[in-house]
Amino acid sequence: MTRAWQGIGLFVALIAIGAQGVRWLRVLQREHYEPEAVSRFFIRWAIFRLPSPKDRNQVAPSQSLGDWPIVAALCAALGLTGFGGVALAAAVGYGWWLPRGLSRRGRTSPLNWTRRLKTVAFVATVIELFILTFGYFGPDFYFSLAIAIGFVPVVIQLAAEITAPLENRFAQKFVDQAARRLAEVNPTVVAITGSFGKTSTKHHLAELLGGRHGVVPTPRSFNNRAGLSRAINENLVSGTSVFIAEMGTYGPGEIRALCDWCPPEIAIVTSIGPVHLERMGTLDVINQAKFEITERAHTVILNIDDARLAAWVPILEAAGKKVVTAGSKTQGAQVRVILEQERWKILRDDVVVAEVLPVAGIHETNLACAIAASFELGGDPYEVATRISHLTAAQHRLTVVRAPSGLTIIDDTFNANPASATAALELLESIPVPGRRVVITPGLIELGSEQVSENEALGRAIKAAGASLVVVARTNAQALTTGFDGEHLRFDIREEAVAWVRANLGETDLVLYLNDLPDHYP
Repeated sequence: MTRAWQGIGLFVALIAIGAQGVRWLRVLQREHYEPEAVSRFFIRWAIFRLPSPKDRNQVAPSQSLGDWPIVAALCAALGLTGFGGVALAAAVGYGWWLPRGLSRRGRTSPLNWTRRLKTVAFVATVIELFILTFGYFGPDFYFSLAIAIGFVPVVIQLAAEITAPLENRFAQKFVDQAARRLAEVNPTVVAITGSFGKTSTKHHLAELLGGRHGVVPTPRSFNNRAGLSRAINENLVSGTSVFIAEMGTYGPGEIRALCDWCPPEIAIVTSIGPVHLERMGTLDVINQAKFEITERAHTVILNIDDARLAAWVPILEAAGKKVVTAGSKTQGAQVRVILEQERWKILRDDVVVAEVLPVAGIHETNLACAIAASFELGGDPYEVATRISHLTAAQHRLTVVRAPSGLTIIDDTFNANPASATAALELLESIPVPGRRVVITPGLIELGSEQVSENEALGRAIKAAGASLVVVARTNAQALTTGFDGEHLRFDIREEAVAWVRANLGETDLVLYLNDLPDHYP
């Protein structure tokens, strides 16, 4: 074998490595640079096999070993047994085309070449060049090339782990800047967390306070260290009297670290539920992680419709905290929003302080938490009642709109948990339409060992609601269709489902878009 042929082999191998690299760098970026996410998605893509064309819209895909792990194993086997050229050709094909469905460019979340991504890519390139150089001068050139191509996801994860300490130090200067800005402006900080409902509650509270206070909420879902510090540095201006900070977590210690430099006066906890179970493991761990938001707060507002949060009340009161309870179902909650005779009644200490017409797409419990916080910030019942009628649902969370065709659409694409799915189906059933009801969903994710059972339950609930099922993507297709147990449709991507809706549904029909997965999911 000549050096010229080796040079050609290196060139085509680099093309394949690049094709694999941009795929897995996109996964890493979309998963907030968590190194272990690459392994999770590697396994996720490895177990799915694409359905045949004749099956794609009728049945759920197999969850057997996928195409591309088999090809990768074949590449290595050929290289070890001396079929080096064939191994390289197979590895290059594997690197360029597989896994099928994981796009290089990205349909819903294109790769963004930020400074951080470039740093990870540079370190990964150095590691890959080391492997290729060893192969070029080593005894088994083609096998080394096949390994370099096949192990790109491993290299990307390793590069992310190597650069993480550097990135943490780099991000700290923005955190320090945000802490100084908070001290200068000195707003009342309201921190909100919960497995679900935190973004909607933040949105409602900001609208309830708007006009009377200089109110700055964190935008969209800026709820981690980078997002929170950015929100403060870019949006907190002199005269801001209330800063509403949404705080998320993937594990114990994260919220405590946020509160160390962004300490809240008031903490709101909306729910404890099976969200991020894939990362957290158990509900007890989630409970522990969310509890951290109470440690520095003087006043804690709890949704006691949630039994786990109700159990916090005596613990926090014993610690000397002021606890305000809120809810829509639990009698005894200090602030309640209940629906009676097609009107919302706002109760404070069991006294009706206001009655207003309901606003579609707003969950009563989230609203109760927001009202409780507005009361703690000095809002009076009359002002609150006036503002409630002007509230809007948080974008893509139970938003009801009418399409130009007359079709009624419930947009719940940013909600992805069992409780929000139940609320969405209740809304679907409550809207009177003479035609079809259709639910388009990829199902619920990050539920760990409960994911299959929860999606089977969702399928059953969709059928019980009298709706047709359209499954998007492969991630939960098997569980959803098992639970639904009836005729359904399945599409690989949401755009195909939207095209089907436009061609088949009209002004007498209703469609619920329940959750939306980015395209780095199978």
